[in-house]
Amino acid sequence: MKKTNWMIALLFSVGMLYAADDVKIMKYQYAGPYEVRKPVMADSLNVNGKAFELKNLLKSSLSFEQALKSATLLDADTAGSVTFSALEGKNALHVLSFNLNTDRYVKGTLEVSGPGSFEVFVDNKSVPNTSELSMEPRPYQVVVKYLSTEKDTCPPSLKAVFKAKKETNVTTSVDADRFYGLLDIIEGKTFRSVSVSPNGKYVLVRYTNRLADGTSDFFTQLMDAATGTILVQDKGFINSAYWMPASSRLYYTRTGSKGIELVAVNPATMQEEILSSNLPKGNFNFTPDESSLLFTVDEEGPKESADITRILEPQDRLPGFRNRSFIWRYDLSTGLFEQLTFGHHATYINDVSADSRYMLFSTSERVYTSRPFSRSSLYMLDLHTMAVDTLWESASFVSRAVFSKDGKQLLVNGSADAFGGIGLNIKEGQISNTYDAQLFLYDIATKKVTALTKDFDPSISAAVWNKYDGQIYFSATDQDYQRVFVCNPSNGKISQLGTKEDVISSFSLAQTAPVMYYYGQSVSNTNRLYAYDVKTNRNRLIYDLSAERLENVVFGDVSDWNFTSEDGTTIQGRYYLPPNFDVTKKYSMIVYYYGGTTPTDRSLEHRYSMHMYAALGYVVYTLNPSGTIGYGQEFSARHVNAWGIKTADEIIKGTELFCREHPFVDEKKVGCIGASYGGFMTQYLQTRTDIFAAAVSHAGISALSSYWGYGYWGYGYCSVANADSYPWNNWELFVEQSPLFHADKINTPLLLLHGGVDTNVPIGESIQMFNALKLLGKTVEFIRVEGENHGIAAYKKRIAWQNSIFAWFAKWLRDEPEWWDAQYPERTL
Repeated sequence: MKKTNWMIALLFSVGMLYAADDVKIMKYQYAGPYEVRKPVMADSLNVNGKAFELKNLLKSSLSFEQALKSATLLDADTAGSVTFSALEGKNALHVLSFNLNTDRYVKGTLEVSGPGSFEVFVDNKSVPNTSELSMEPRPYQVVVKYLSTEKDTCPPSLKAVFKAKKETNVTTSVDADRFYGLLDIIEGKTFRSVSVSPNGKYVLVRYTNRLADGTSDFFTQLMDAATGTILVQDKGFINSAYWMPASSRLYYTRTGSKGIELVAVNPATMQEEILSSNLPKGNFNFTPDESSLLFTVDEEGPKESADITRILEPQDRLPGFRNRSFIWRYDLSTGLFEQLTFGHHATYINDVSADSRYMLFSTSERVYTSRPFSRSSLYMLDLHTMAVDTLWESASFVSRAVFSKDGKQLLVNGSADAFGGIGLNIKEGQISNTYDAQLFLYDIATKKVTALTKDFDPSISAAVWNKYDGQIYFSATDQDYQRVFVCNPSNGKISQLGTKEDVISSFSLAQTAPVMYYYGQSVSNTNRLYAYDVKTNRNRLIYDLSAERLENVVFGDVSDWNFTSEDGTTIQGRYYLPPNFDVTKKYSMIVYYYGGTTPTDRSLEHRYSMHMYAALGYVVYTLNPSGTIGYGQEFSARHVNAWGIKTADEIIKGTELFCREHPFVDEKKVGCIGASYGGFMTQYLQTRTDIFAAAVSHAGISALSSYWGYGYWGYGYCSVANADSYPWNNWELFVEQSPLFHADKINTPLLLLHGGVDTNVPIGESIQMFNALKLLGKTVEFIRVEGENHGIAAYKKRIAWQNSIFAWFAKWLRDEPEWWDAQYPERTL
């Protein structure tokens, strides 16, 4: 008797388990009824000999989005059936909607039934009334368009149920709340650039609208800078228009009856003026006085033949390397087009003085026998007399220079090693990280150089010497922020501007007014556009893209979390919690770390957006270990000749400490991911520790020597990352720090992903590691994304690539192999 009762209880519990997988829809959003009338019967039969039927009215369409804006809530009865009112004696359409939500990959059957005629749509795509669904972890909107007719004998009603193939936690909802996902990153409207007119009265804001089919639409707005009012929105000429430097008119080119026309447009009246016809082809910029155009004209270099190429030097492998560019001037008053520079080396315009008298131009030559494998020379050309003054020749670590307002000084970008290392601020024995960019002042008369940012920890991104107030404005990587600063060149004092976002993507200054426009984003919002008064330091929000792009998106909390490394350094990081986080539960965790030497900043729209992974139910921890720029020269110099030394220890310690201090993390279910140098770190970490349950390496480096020698940019990047170290003079670095030579120590399931035509990190880096782990009998998967370079860009391929990562973590961190198996079913060849 006891045994029988036990069996009955077991059967009952199992029955309840399976019943729980049948998700009845108990609440609906409802809109309607909308009367639809029969057409006028010009004939009793149509061209196919068929009579009109009331069910044909279901073909009438309406906007679900618009209808549901005025929806009400309907409850189903205990059996799951919902009833709604018809229009007595009339025909009407009704719209009912609900969401199916899942935090994992699920297969199941959606069954919708009712006495009338209806159509079912899942995410706006028509599906059968009984349809098989394969759902990825995100909300799916189900909409039913229902037709009630004048001949119905019973009230309209509907019943919907989702039957999963196995136990799952699919839920249903009627609210619009949703979690952040991949499509939020790769679709929707975003800023492309912002440009303030020189007089500060107008602003050009360019947009990219990324569509659901993978294509993009481009348009531009002309705004009144003072009010933010949109004056013009266009996809035509304004999309390719730029500001003239003196008159603050717009200019663009078009094909006219006499060839290429240069057209100026008055932004106040939109009146056009043709400045020149039969313009030469090529890219150009106005001189500041608007009298001339300076063109960059390319000349094609020699070739051996279509089939044979003699590689003359390492960079000769790069497409277009043999081509050269030179500077030409077009005089707008006479139409004279004359060549200003000539030679074997290409010449590059740096700047033109405010009086249009002098032009800075540079040349570059390769010097492969010493870092940084190139030297640059800077010249000042008198555009009136063609006299040339050599400012410096064969200088290392210098990139670009621009004039001060009075033309007496130059603002120079470079690394701390420039000008004999006067900007260095590192410890004895260190080699500087030349990606840690600095600013210098150069006095033209005395040729004296001053290091402006030697004691300034952030790394310079972009700088402009403003003509309005004579101050230098620049953006800089400041730890995991991107901020805007101003420097007084007379005393070197640097101040931070009070911009509103964590990561400033772009800024533009007026040249004769205290007007700046910028846009940026933060950890939990996308881009916002602001006006900024550089006199009063006041911000004004112009356009918040988050308001429309992130409507109804629910984010989890983000918190900073730092720890102290073995040498006493504070290693900064932060963590992201899933939406609806429950501190009493155990969560799997994903650890992300930088690629190259750039910090993981606080932007939302990141290729490996932490919120995107948190929305899937993971805790996400990211950190900026030793070697990262933005934390000072000494900190960034730790990147050089390291390749995982110290950095790996910090990642391991940080992960272990985080798990210890946060009991909601399941320390047995921690994964890690990185790309490029971060992909190398993924592979290297697995040779050092078994704390990770799954690992993902995108475009990772497995052997330092093959990467150094084969990739287009290998030896160039290595001039920074392993400065003055080569396979013949530091074999220990090249072997001991290469994951391939320690592949036998890897026990973590490893996913390798790589673009099939990656010119930065050649795909051979993943092939080598894949072959090694296969021969060793280790758990490894290798996904090659055909036709893609270092980053996966194509819309459909990006989704498939990202889903591969999601599914890999689901399989190993959550014991849910279904998604991976659906994408990559087991097979033998």
